[in-house]
Amino acid sequence: MIENKKVRTTSMIGAPRPRKHMPMTIPILYSFRRCPYAMRARLALLQSEISVELREVVLRAKPAAMIDASPKATVPVLVLPDHQVIDQSLDIMRWASWQRDGGDWLAPDAWLDPDKAALVADNDGAFKYHLDRYKYADRYPDDPVDHRAEATEYLRRLDARLDGRLALREDRLSMADIAILPFVRQFAETDRDYFDQLPLADLQRWLADFLASALFERAMARFAPWRPGDRPIVFPT
Repeated sequence: MIENKKVRTTSMIGAPRPRKHMPMTIPILYSFRRCPYAMRARLALLQSEISVELREVVLRAKPAAMIDASPKATVPVLVLPDHQVIDQSLDIMRWASWQRDGGDWLAPDAWLDPDKAALVADNDGAFKYHLDRYKYADRYPDDPVDHRAEATEYLRRLDARLDGRLALREDRLSMADIAILPFVRQFAETDRDYFDQLPLADLQRWLADFLASALFERAMARFAPWRPGDRPIVFPT
């Protein structure tokens, strides 16, 4: 579920062409429902009203077609009808914003705000580092760092940034909100009792509003794992 940052993040790389009797008319998205990277990609596609063929991936048995398209072998992977591949979640969000602006919150210039850009960079960097070691502490038995406390400091920054607003960008969701919220959700679900008792009322309300939204409900629709030969599933349904 972790994006491999060693792989180049330029969006477009070559991908195998589908068979001639199976023309690709919409993009194909390889996804995993609970992965926060894949989640924010689906959210951006939904908000921009872009239909894709969704292929749900089993992480322990990744399909060869996905690996052929993107050797980094992590979700999300978006294969475009012209056979180009976008295999970083933020790049998928940017691509979605360029196709059809969803109420202007996905406008490309939304990334130019240095404050929100720094929040997203910290989310994908230090916060995700500590989140992984908090959530999967059994994998790091000799690590002396209190990763929960370190991750909580980032949440305090987000709470201060909200400062009574409904979202990071005044009172409406922005690309930054959607890029970060799936990871805050993952932190909260690791230990709900701990998260709920934190003195971070704006952050908790921000997450609760997101989890109760129709956008989140649609993004979290359940699909059976994809197998070659399956009938295509168009997302959103």
